[in-house]
Amino acid sequence: MPDKPGCYLMRDARGVIIYIGKAKNLRHRVLGYFRPGARHAPKVRSMVNTVADLEFMTVRNEAEALLTEASLIKKYKPHFNILMRDDKRYLALRADPSLEFPMFSTCRIVRDDGAVYFGPFPSAPVVRAAKDFVEKHYGIRGCRCIAPDAESKRHCMADKIRYCTAPCLGMISPEEYRSRFDEACAFLNGYRPQVISELVREMEAAAEACDFEKAARLRDTISALREMTKRHFVRKEPELQKEGAQKGLEELAAALNLKAPPRVIECVDISNLFGTHSVASMVVAMDGLPDRRYYRHFRIETVQGADDPKSMAEIVRRRYGPHSSLVAKSPKADLFICDGGITQLRAARAAFREIGVTDIPAVGLAEKMEIIVTDDERGDIVLPRDSQGLFVATRLRDEAHRFAITHHRSLRERTIRESVLDEIPGIGPAKKTALLRKFRSTRGIGRASAAEIASAAGISDVLARRVKASCMAVG
Repeated sequence: MPDKPGCYLMRDARGVIIYIGKAKNLRHRVLGYFRPGARHAPKVRSMVNTVADLEFMTVRNEAEALLTEASLIKKYKPHFNILMRDDKRYLALRADPSLEFPMFSTCRIVRDDGAVYFGPFPSAPVVRAAKDFVEKHYGIRGCRCIAPDAESKRHCMADKIRYCTAPCLGMISPEEYRSRFDEACAFLNGYRPQVISELVREMEAAAEACDFEKAARLRDTISALREMTKRHFVRKEPELQKEGAQKGLEELAAALNLKAPPRVIECVDISNLFGTHSVASMVVAMDGLPDRRYYRHFRIETVQGADDPKSMAEIVRRRYGPHSSLVAKSPKADLFICDGGITQLRAARAAFREIGVTDIPAVGLAEKMEIIVTDDERGDIVLPRDSQGLFVATRLRDEAHRFAITHHRSLRERTIRESVLDEIPGIGPAKKTALLRKFRSTRGIGRASAAEIASAAGISDVLARRVKASCMAVG
């Protein structure tokens, strides 16, 4: 993660966002959660133990990080963000240009209603100070009612003390008032820096005249206006942004000497436990973003024991071989990534040559040092730690690893559960098949009554109760 301000999003194993945070320095902040030996409060410890995936986005400064965090929390309502989900909203300025004489008001909800909004901003005093300044400086009315009547005019003092141009009294033409309003909007958008320069000179003159009270007021006003007129941009989407992904693809193309940025990237990971239940996962990124439509699981069929290179070669043949049904179902890869080092890569490239596929570049991705591995004169390629290209590749590799591990765990648990039927005397292959066909799983058998089990398998009530007890014991 980069040493830059931004927001980080933590997801659980289901991909659900469980926490959104901000940081002035992303790397230092996030490292604090996962540093070995770190002592956390119970809530934070529970959150850290639940995290399965992590995303981040960088912004230009700490204020933007604060605003982005608030926007994302409002949208996704993560479980561990107990504050700001419903109650707190930052203040913004609103103006409706459709009115004959527009005015500024404060609000906490930015809607798509045709109005002009400035903000939201983390500091409410800054917003109110800016509103007060533009009303006085540009003569913008501050009436609470949209169309002031005689009663409202009778109590209004703004025009009497020269704060308001009094358009409702006909003291200014609609055209001149609209021109002032447009100038006020331009100032709030940061396009009139000379106005603040004039205030600075006025403050300096007050200080030279020993009018320190006025100078202090102007100093505070200048500070608020500088904060208000900064161009803050809130990034609203937590996923890897398209522009960042495109930059990452361009970086990968340059690093690997590809003719064009790889639009389709496939990544394959092999998973096994002491040589048993060998499986593979293939995940796909379209334009740099994971696309679950093309994810695939494979059971390794031709390899005995834990042999990742041979397993990788099998997957290449099954994916792109002449008799593969996946050739028509999934788009052809512009880049093939092996999760592993040089041996997995060489096995994959040999399989590509064997089946006559020569136009798919392949590389490996070594997990320990995050190095892109090649088997030609380029050698190993080391991208910067904050490289978007490295982020695209490692995110896809991690997704392949998660996808394989999840499938592997499911197979292992299913085998453990179903094997209990083999250990019950009197339950042979035929009765086992009949029970699983009827109840779908050992969990379903455990939930059934002894009479239902006996009827499905054609066994005695005593044996049925023993089957039920054994299946309940393994869940």
